[in-house]
Amino acid sequence: MNISKKAISLAAILLLAAAHLAAQTRLTREEYVDRYKSIAVDHMERYGIPASITLAQGILESDCGNSLLSCKSNNHFGIKCKRGWTGRKVYHDDDAKGECFRSYASVEASYRDHAEFLDSQPRYDSLFAYSNTDYRSWARGLKAAGYATAPDYAQRLVRIIEESKLYLLDRPDGIRLYASRTGTKTDPEEWFSAGSSVVAAETAVDPDNYRVTINAHAGYNVYATNGVHYVLAKENDTFENIGRKFRLSARNLRKFNDLRDKRAQPAPGETVYIERKKKRWQGNARHHVGRAGETAWAVGQSYAIRTRSIEKMNRLGAGERLAEGQQIRIK
Repeated sequence: MNISKKAISLAAILLLAAAHLAAQTRLTREEYVDRYKSIAVDHMERYGIPASITLAQGILESDCGNSLLSCKSNNHFGIKCKRGWTGRKVYHDDDAKGECFRSYASVEASYRDHAEFLDSQPRYDSLFAYSNTDYRSWARGLKAAGYATAPDYAQRLVRIIEESKLYLLDRPDGIRLYASRTGTKTDPEEWFSAGSSVVAAETAVDPDNYRVTINAHAGYNVYATNGVHYVLAKENDTFENIGRKFRLSARNLRKFNDLRDKRAQPAPGETVYIERKKKRWQGNARHHVGRAGETAWAVGQSYAIRTRSIEKMNRLGAGERLAEGQQIRIK
């Protein structure tokens, strides 16, 4: 009986010691950035992905390298196996129970796969039109392209970047700037206004002139995907309101966005095309890998391709839902 009690006491002590050790070894956000900032900057120079975005995603997706998934499999970006993945796998509960995630031999391998994943997937092609100092557009673009399901994913990334001044790493000599915490304005909003790749327009702009550069008009940033220009709807925005700003009818805006419901209105942050989408994808990729429940309309909005073109190329019925991993032709 005494031996049993001693064994239980010893087990309790060991558990407490393990918990104490885990608490001691937990990485802080600052330690995480210091450990991986050089990799993020190197990938920015090689791939064009802002270092601030890479680190913010790593911080958010891996809980600063402390999450079970990152500890168990070195997966710092929550990338799932997907079709074609031939590497090691680990199973983890996420949106559904027991989902398949990629497993890596090292954290460095996870960072490299993250860069190659964004670089190779056509749904993220539009992001590379943004400057690597335009972290807000990258954050919104990642969410719009479906990187994560959290509705406030873009806002979370921006908050991390601005709280930790990760935007310093996006600039020339960024590692030194970050280390010294000097060399830029302390107000992130002011810095963003000065450093953004979006150029403000001084006069009224006709949508027909949006052919060469990304621009801004009437309080809206104007972006491009597949050569087609769009804006992001604001809180309480309507097609009527957006139409007045861009000298377009609400009817045409709904037509450009393949919406048949005459009462349809955009949700905050939703892509609103201000010109007709294309019939095919103009990039090198030929296929989109579908997500469960996705529709041809959603794919078309991601790639600036008309819904009917997606349906015809893939022999899909109107409103038909896609299966997870289904190959969808985009050209």
